[in-house]
Amino acid sequence: MENKQHFKLAVIPGDGIGKEVINEGIRVLEFLSTQSNSKFTFETDYFPWGCEYYLENGKMMADDGLEKIEDHDAIYFGAVGFPGVPDHISLWGLRIAICQNFDQWANIRPVEFLPGVKSKLNHPEKEKLNWVLIRENTEGEYSGIGGRNFTGRGARKEVAVQSSLFTEEGCERVIRYAFETALKRDRKKVTSVTKSNAQQYGMVLWDEVFARVSKEYPDVETDQWLVDAMAANFVLRPEELEVVVASNLLADILSDLGSALAGSLGIAASANLNPDRRFPSMFEAVHGSAPDIAGEGIANPIGAIGSAALMLEHLGLKEEAVLVNQAIKDATQSGFLTADIGGNTSTKEMTDSILQQLSNIYEKA
Repeated sequence: MENKQHFKLAVIPGDGIGKEVINEGIRVLEFLSTQSNSKFTFETDYFPWGCEYYLENGKMMADDGLEKIEDHDAIYFGAVGFPGVPDHISLWGLRIAICQNFDQWANIRPVEFLPGVKSKLNHPEKEKLNWVLIRENTEGEYSGIGGRNFTGRGARKEVAVQSSLFTEEGCERVIRYAFETALKRDRKKVTSVTKSNAQQYGMVLWDEVFARVSKEYPDVETDQWLVDAMAANFVLRPEELEVVVASNLLADILSDLGSALAGSLGIAASANLNPDRRFPSMFEAVHGSAPDIAGEGIANPIGAIGSAALMLEHLGLKEEAVLVNQAIKDATQSGFLTADIGGNTSTKEMTDSILQQLSNIYEKA
């Protein structure tokens, strides 16, 4: 009997260009399903949460939002943020609420230099650069612990306290994930990034856990850097990077730097994983909602489509994930580039070109 797979996706387009690029990713998923003769299919449940929802309801998602999406196989997320809603409200009310409550503790952000895309990095062998940043995704600097007080003392007397939380369990599981990721790569290397000279408690704990776990992986090369030196290395010694693991804030910043060096945040994909699979994982492009270009049809869908590829891999459709990533490379190499990467291809045309490259791959198979 033919084995068929049916995947139920919770789709949260969010705000701005999130609504545009998420639809392009769905087009790619539906194309792949058709090519498989429906051996695998996708059911999409859309949820209208985001800043518009907040302005109407005073909250970023429904009160029972987590329960509504908990039984899905994966979450496909667009972007969040729009003028009129403070960024800390939009972020904590939706994306971080999902990441923390579903214990999506490993954030995966590949950095790849696509052919045909003019990068900001002057390196003789850019096409060989291929990094992956692994970000601790539920604690660290984004733990949300702290508060504001003393407003009663008068003007300019208020105090704000923001605490970072580092647990040994949280450090170990993401560091171990980085080592397991390195074992699957040609060059087996993990770089740990902290600021432990200044953050003498939480990040020293991280360093100690990294040292302990590394002993269990004698075949994996390791090094450790402070984040300021690491930022310089992204530019000066990019050939030394393979798997980079860091805390919530530091990896967030470094991954944006990496994607900018590769040409644009518009090409950057990411996955918020619950590797234990107790909850659904969430897949989203790294870029924001870009309200300045929303509705113009020029947003780059590559980040969202690349995130769909990460979702396919997570769902066990590894061959299809490889095909999507290859089609993206073939499309950019053929000169299909959106405005953010130096071209004039529209959002829809960019996806059309990727679908055409997928068609070409299937015809040759």
